[in-house]
Amino acid sequence: MHIELPEKRYYNIGEVARAFNVNTSLIRFWEKEFDVLRPKKNAKGNRRFTPEDIKNLQLIYHLVKERGFTLEGAKTHLKEEKHKTLSNFEIIRKLENIKASLLKIKDAL
Repeated sequence: MHIELPEKRYYNIGEVARAFNVNTSLIRFWEKEFDVLRPKKNAKGNRRFTPEDIKNLQLIYHLVKERGFTLEGAKTHLKEEKHKTLSNFEIIRKLENIKASLLKIKDAL
């Protein structure tokens, strides 16, 4: 899944939910379930997600939605093989971006 977010220091929960095409309640639920998600909260309690949080959300989305892991399975996988999973995930995302660019060039020809 390729998400479109402008480069910013912080993203609100609505922007994140739209980028992942999920409800804000799912983002809040994943925040409670996964320890790697710790968005900052302002005085009102509004969540502010950093680019690091977005990367972690992409990884969680990939494991749960794309690969079909259960929540417990995804938690275990993240704890046991986080470094390996993260590097593989980044390689997959880079290849998907390259593929999308090549398809755009093909369509332009």
